[in-house]
Amino acid sequence: MQTLERDVVIIGAGPSGLSAARALKAGGLSVAVLEARDRVGGRTWTDTIDGAMLEIGGQWISPDQTALSALVEELGLETFERYREGESVYISADGTRRTYTGDMFPVGEQTEKEMLRLIEILDALAAETDPAAPWNHPRARELDTVSFHHWLRAQSADEEACNNIGLFVAGGMLTKPAHAFSALQAVLMAASAGSFSNLVDEDFILDRRVAGGMQQVSERMAEDLAGDVFLSNPVRFLRWPGESSGTAGGAHEGGTGTMQDGETGTTAITDPIRTTAVTAVAESVTVHARYAVMAVPPNLYSRVSFEPPLPRRQHQMHQHQSLGLVIKVHAVYRTPFWRDKGLSGTCFGAGELVQEIYDNTNHQDPRGTLVGFVSDEKADRMFELSAQDRRRAILSSIAAFLGEEALEPEVYYESDWGSEEWTRGAYAASYDLGGLHRYGKDQLTPVGPIYWSCSDLAAEGYQHVDGAVRMGQGTAHKILAVDGQG
Repeated sequence: MQTLERDVVIIGAGPSGLSAARALKAGGLSVAVLEARDRVGGRTWTDTIDGAMLEIGGQWISPDQTALSALVEELGLETFERYREGESVYISADGTRRTYTGDMFPVGEQTEKEMLRLIEILDALAAETDPAAPWNHPRARELDTVSFHHWLRAQSADEEACNNIGLFVAGGMLTKPAHAFSALQAVLMAASAGSFSNLVDEDFILDRRVAGGMQQVSERMAEDLAGDVFLSNPVRFLRWPGESSGTAGGAHEGGTGTMQDGETGTTAITDPIRTTAVTAVAESVTVHARYAVMAVPPNLYSRVSFEPPLPRRQHQMHQHQSLGLVIKVHAVYRTPFWRDKGLSGTCFGAGELVQEIYDNTNHQDPRGTLVGFVSDEKADRMFELSAQDRRRAILSSIAAFLGEEALEPEVYYESDWGSEEWTRGAYAASYDLGGLHRYGKDQLTPVGPIYWSCSDLAAEGYQHVDGAVRMGQGTAHKILAVDGQG
């Protein structure tokens, strides 16, 4: 067992943890990053499967994701635009296949009016909502105690319009059924992207990719950290002094006290820690540090044994956060055959097994790659099938959009983050009904020397790589400020 002395121990070597480590080190603090997996990158993972490079995890950059864009440029990585020329395909509720151009699905006149009206309502709510504090919205409790499914139907009697609008948040983002999360959670998703209109604009939200894969962002940050990243080291115990006040962010002995300002919600800082305040015990490394950063999703906090246990508020909060479920399907073909038909590869169908499909062809690759998504309850049904039957059903769904050529890919692969030991879901955590307004204000409050940092807790860039980067950098700045060096 190797024993290290560091200023900060960081648990998780994804974009958030590595961004935090990099900023802390630049600020003069020593760090150790402990990662359970045998690789860096967290929920970003670029791998070669049967000779094809696939983005198994997060991959896209949108124009508003300035923190990620700046980091990509700083690291010397190149980006390229997602292919989007030609017509898109929509399969309506009655199974009719239509092609179209522009942003709006080719639906009936009344359904189109209802969709536009719902988008307008959601845009207005998003504009009123601070993504850093959605629980402060004057209607927060009202919006948080009704499911997005039922809220939509309270606004409109047009079922196709409701399903289409729900698709962009439920299957497309939170990967949970729309009845499983609140309207406030949907509004947060929109506010974090700038507007609901941005969420329904695939050309905005899925704009660019990193040439060579998004995981390179984490790999290059890890290179900058030299010998401070320790792989295959899941943290088993996190020992801290406990707290004196009994609150979620109470002071710890000899450490930094935090006190919430009742009017502003800002955090007041008392004397900084100058001695070991936390010990992380991993598989082959023990780190004594003055601060700890939990840079993993909330559903994994319980994989660490905290000694003493975290406060009651934290225990309750974490039980109300969970990840969704999605199968990310990759199909690689000899050529991008859909382009020859004048199609962009972009497809939508709220009632279809594969609800959305995109051209995911790699930069300068003569082959064509499609990526499709099977979410929530539909994914449940697919996992009841054998691998062969599941592949047949999914490819048949893709073929309904793009033609029989889709039935015979050269490479086929399913990203299943729900079965991945150190993730257990996708894409990010969200609260159950009523949880966001009840617990959200405390989700980033440090517990003694322990800080929380992941895309699941981000404001701008929530559940995206950009949010992970923002959270890592922001957490580092908080610690540097507490330590008197920021």
